[in-house]
Amino acid sequence: MKDLIQSSLLIIFLAGISITGSAQFEGPAGTLGTSAMHKDSSDFIDWAIGCTLELGYKDISDQALGFVTFGTPISATGYPDGQVVSLGDSGVATITFTVPITNGPGNDFAIFENSFSATFLELAFVEVSSDGVNYYRFPATSNIPISPQIGPFDATSDATLLNNLAGKYAANYGTPFDLEELNGIFGLDLQNITHLRIIDVVGSVSSSFSTQDQFGNYINDPFPTPFASGGFDLDGVGVINQQPAGSISIEDQTQIIIFPNPVGHGQAVLVQSSEEFTQGVLYSMSGKQIASWTTSSHVFQSLASGVYLISLISESTKVTQKLIVR
Repeated sequence: MKDLIQSSLLIIFLAGISITGSAQFEGPAGTLGTSAMHKDSSDFIDWAIGCTLELGYKDISDQALGFVTFGTPISATGYPDGQVVSLGDSGVATITFTVPITNGPGNDFAIFENSFSATFLELAFVEVSSDGVNYYRFPATSNIPISPQIGPFDATSDATLLNNLAGKYAANYGTPFDLEELNGIFGLDLQNITHLRIIDVVGSVSSSFSTQDQFGNYINDPFPTPFASGGFDLDGVGVINQQPAGSISIEDQTQIIIFPNPVGHGQAVLVQSSEEFTQGVLYSMSGKQIASWTTSSHVFQSLASGVYLISLISESTKVTQKLIVR
């Protein structure tokens, strides 16, 4: 009888492991231990300023439908505002920053998607580069069962079964990443991350286009999504740890004339464009929009002391430079 009881207890124990063992990662926003970061978190000190796209198909298994068309590269820059760019099946967004990201304490950056639900999750791989040429992927894990296939309108994803995949959290909550996980990779300078690459996961579990996690598991996410807005929807990338301000110049800054810069508190400062831009925007370093204008030049009469970002925007380009008010 004693042996029978012990055997029964062992069966119950093993059953408990099989039920709970795969639920091993952080849960949705608002749950105990979640890593979800709200877009208004004070941990964010900067936001992405550049985005280039390699658009994916609306449905990679029916390529005659063409490529996705929703959003523009500018939608992926700045503070997450719900204006997104859709990547499509296997689409790629390459993201750049005012100042390189560094490997600091805890998480170093977070990526925002626009899911309407904590259980409807469109996912993406994340890769980083310190030279803009060689990219290294975060080791992603998906323990979501491959049966049944999650359909285009099914809200059945489980964040506790996902790790190191962008899109793990609903709109307004970023999925954070810690560069320390990539420590020791030859050729990757964790103190000088200049580019991120965000690659849409094709969620099919039964086709030659299926994508796999680091263990070879097929990643099951909504598929197909044969719409103009199909695939991962990128809303922004927030920076948590970066090199000290002023340690690197911003590309193409000659297209923006700011005079004087630095400027004294209370002094007028002129912002003028040397190229064709349709809008100018003044941001705080936290990504909050302070002012905007649509003329080729603009004068600020008085700004509080601090560091600002001035962006000039056209249909396909966004150029940014720092303004320092003493």
